[in-house]
Amino acid sequence: MSTKDQAERGPSRLAGPPGRVLIIQAPYYAGIVGGMRQAAEATLREAGCAVEVVDVAGAFELPAALRMAVEASRRAGSPSWDGFLVMGCVVRGETDHYTFICDATCKGIMDITTATGAAVGFALLTVDSIAQAEARSAADRHNKGAEAAHALLGQIALARFLAA
Repeated sequence: MSTKDQAERGPSRLAGPPGRVLIIQAPYYAGIVGGMRQAAEATLREAGCAVEVVDVAGAFELPAALRMAVEASRRAGSPSWDGFLVMGCVVRGETDHYTFICDATCKGIMDITTATGAAVGFALLTVDSIAQAEARSAADRHNKGAEAAHALLGQIALARFLAA
């Protein structure tokens, strides 16, 4: 989804108790992922959510960390988190490594999301250059972290509606 032509979003709200969100980030590109995380946290906190953050080594580790978090949350008896926001950045290089990492990460996260029904926001930048990543993690309305946080809030709201 592109935010280029999208109208600016207003604040998101969740009905019911405050949400609890776990952000799982791969901060290999710390400035880029940090910019997305800051925007996502601001969006989530504006909606009344409590936010926790964990780091993994890189994008390839995101699906396994998501699976561990979903399973840990469900073992706790009542969910520890209402939703999960996965974020990172992969910049195209000179080899096929970019394609393998992007494909495996995206498929892994989608498989977990569809298998478990967990509310997941997805902010993995897959870009050709650092400049493209910086444009998508800047403190403006085009920030992909904030966009993913809005999508996650919608998924949490849907899960709550369907559970009622």
